[in-house]
Amino acid sequence: MLYSKVTPEHKRVKLRELLASGTVQQFPGAFNPLSARLIEEKGFAGVYISGAVLANDLGLPDIGLTTLTEVATRAGQIARMTDLPSLVDADTGFGEPMNVARTIQELENAGLAGCHIEDQFNPKRCGHLDGKNVVDIDTATKRIRAAADARRDPNFLIMARTDIRAVDGIQAAQDRARALVDAGADAIFPEAMRDLSEFQAIRDAVDVPILANMTEFGKSELFTVDQLQEVGVNMVIYPVTLLRIAMGAAERTLESIRAAGTQEAEVENMLTRARLYELVDYEAYNQFDTGVFNFQVPGVR
Repeated sequence: MLYSKVTPEHKRVKLRELLASGTVQQFPGAFNPLSARLIEEKGFAGVYISGAVLANDLGLPDIGLTTLTEVATRAGQIARMTDLPSLVDADTGFGEPMNVARTIQELENAGLAGCHIEDQFNPKRCGHLDGKNVVDIDTATKRIRAAADARRDPNFLIMARTDIRAVDGIQAAQDRARALVDAGADAIFPEAMRDLSEFQAIRDAVDVPILANMTEFGKSELFTVDQLQEVGVNMVIYPVTLLRIAMGAAERTLESIRAAGTQEAEVENMLTRARLYELVDYEAYNQFDTGVFNFQVPGVR
């Protein structure tokens, strides 16, 4: 009922344990707080909060238009609804090194287990689009040093994302990954790897956990957990999958209503009223204080 009873501190410890487990951990992307609860119920290890999803949910493209306040607020709303650790996309850190430092502390305050910060210029581009630009090594490492120095909880995970492979190739990605780890990164997110051998190259370059981004319509093939396990990946995210599925269903339903004058044809595809009430734990609120919440949960489908 209400929010998770697991503290952010415990969630951060759990994230560290998951990444050290030796098996690939799956983090689907939540597009709202209720979807985070569904991710937990289905047995996944954690929740990912995509910067693209947060931007798109506001009707904006993923080009660095969201603010720290918007990201921290929405990410906090999502994280507090689940007992699972949540990792959030912090883009380029929302400014210069001092801004990056503030970003870390705001995300700690919001209850996140960790974040990743990338080495693109701001305004940035989606990691699987062409035409990206990356900052120089000095700027990239300063962002990570600022992040690592600013955190108050040593278990808050600082992950460094690098987009340099698309600009300068896999050797440059290896070199940058090493430099980012030396700067204080606890984990590496090598963006837009072309094949499994490139993930293996990053694995060979660093001894910290690495993340694989299995986003649809991108540069990477949609590899299985077993394939990623074989090349030493520790964590895999599915950042926009649930949003794309949900919006696709919404579009089809609106078209059906427009064509038929009713939603009847789509009812069988909907989450039932009873299932929705189950997800929001309606009955627990009723039991908590029947003097205030004196409704009855309808016995309907």
